[in-house]
Amino acid sequence: MEQNLTYSAAYAELENIAQAMENDSISIDELAVKVKRAAELIEFCQNKLRSTEKEVATVMSSMEEGKSHPLSK
Repeated sequence: MEQNLTYSAAYAELENIAQAMENDSISIDELAVKVKRAAELIEFCQNKLRSTEKEVATVMSSMEEGKSHPLSK
């Protein structure tokens, strides 16, 4: 997977693959390659979502801890 791939780019590529498959514009020769790429992109997106969720939870937790601190008022 590319180092600089973003979630938005991966999602857009997945949409393009899905649309091409729905429109029957992928030849049988390309189908296995496209399905493999789609699986890679799905895994990338899932990992990115999990990572982002953890980061947000960490930030939210630290914000909650800051609210209870007497000097934060």
